[in-house]
Amino acid sequence: MRFKGMLIKWLRGRMTSLRGTRNLAVSHMLSRLLCSVRLALHHACSLNQRVLKIAVSMLILFFSGLAIADEANVSWTQLTAEQRQVLNPLASEWDTLRPWQREKMLDIARDYPKMNSKKQALVQKRLSNWSRMTPYERENARKRHQQFQSLPEEKKNELRKKWQEYQKLPEAERARLRSESPDTYTDADLD
Repeated sequence: MRFKGMLIKWLRGRMTSLRGTRNLAVSHMLSRLLCSVRLALHHACSLNQRVLKIAVSMLILFFSGLAIADEANVSWTQLTAEQRQVLNPLASEWDTLRPWQREKMLDIARDYPKMNSKKQALVQKRLSNWSRMTPYERENARKRHQQFQSLPEEKKNELRKKWQEYQKLPEAERARLRSESPDTYTDADLD
């Protein structure tokens, strides 16, 4: 049963991702859910498999939503030392971030050890820049990022090339361009 294998693999992945947090209740809940799913799938032969798959899928969606919500509601002091080290630029404001923002930052911290040193430096630079922005500047950055991501690949490459050319200019020339067109020349990362 292919569905059974995918389901159990997904649940194990969720449990593994929670090991880094100190949220034992959620981890325990997922462990119990995994046992229940195995038992339910074992008895699937006698039930209508389609109905069972739908019911199990709904349960998983419900419990994964709870797990994500709990994972994103950890305070700064509840983070592991590794997470705090990566997310240090956000230390002063961590407890005021929205759950979806914390979840995104926890994803970054989880993936950070797998990154090469160049990518890690870029992440640290971006987190530092982000921590210094006002809420208004952050919203504008989100909008610009979404606009950039929605562009065709050739247009993205063209903009990256122009950005690299701009960065090669002397600081005096860049300052002049920024003062003439502040909306066009912002300190963006197009990497």
